[in-house]
Amino acid sequence: MADMEYRRLGRSGLKLSVLSFGSWVTFGNANQIETAHQAAECLSAAHDAGVNFYDNAESYSAGESERVMGAAFKELGWKRYEYVVSTKLFWGIHDAPNMRNTLNRKYLSQAIEGSLERLGLDFVDLVFCHRADPATPIEETVWAMSDMVSRGQALYWGTSEWTADEIRAAWDIAERYNLHKPVMEQSQYNILWRTRVEKEYSRLYDDIGLGTTIWSPLASGLLTGKYLNGVPEGSRATLPGYEWLRKMLTNEESNKQVAELKKIADELDVALSQFSLAWCAKNPHVSTVITGASTADQVRDNMKALDVIPLLTDEIMERVDQVWLSGSAH
Repeated sequence: MADMEYRRLGRSGLKLSVLSFGSWVTFGNANQIETAHQAAECLSAAHDAGVNFYDNAESYSAGESERVMGAAFKELGWKRYEYVVSTKLFWGIHDAPNMRNTLNRKYLSQAIEGSLERLGLDFVDLVFCHRADPATPIEETVWAMSDMVSRGQALYWGTSEWTADEIRAAWDIAERYNLHKPVMEQSQYNILWRTRVEKEYSRLYDDIGLGTTIWSPLASGLLTGKYLNGVPEGSRATLPGYEWLRKMLTNEESNKQVAELKKIADELDVALSQFSLAWCAKNPHVSTVITGASTADQVRDNMKALDVIPLLTDEIMERVDQVWLSGSAH
């Protein structure tokens, strides 16, 4: 397998593995990864492939995802300098005023303390505002996030699924008051979902040096091709609470596009999932592609995408563009 590539997170000096590992849906879920030992097996497989970035969020499995990952870190006994870890704050896990769907100062200052306690860490490397909060002035949020970095609870802060205008507003406030600026954005990006990363953010890469840690590179499993003949038992789309996902994964138009993409991957003699991950990594504005898996074997399969990146010629990329343009969602 090809050696892991490390890319700077935007204009920062921090280097992330171009393929990383995230815990969404899997960690802390009774149907996926329940124990620290199971999690450690996945983290270890990723680490062996050169992965150095592990993504999490306060709201994943209502805090259990952080707890399981923290226990896995402890079991593995890694040195803190060996890995980069993130969390994301917004949705909240406590039913109290100021503790749900907010980015106000009170919530943020208490939420990061809870995340660090569950992860068993003194600091996270990256902390994201998991969504924008129209009810809280951006200025209040920027000050609170900057203070978090100043206190040493996080090294860098950024946003997730914010508009370009919201990111620029936050950056301008930080610039005006000489605060720690937002460094990165975590946005959905894959072959079928491209406009925000490729078009909306296009000015931000040069203007403010925005880094990206992209999620859903396989469109929640659609780009594995395993939903071409319906929903297989035990898949993510069968989990309680993920009915919305089932509807997306069985969309007839999307699966027609997936079938066309699979033909291209088959020509290259590679799995569609590896092809799709490699396609994301091909974009130089992508700092890291967050992969997900519930077994160590799945992790190892995902990492084979490193071998596919060199196969993506201009001609192949053009054919992928034509498949995308054939859909109505672009």
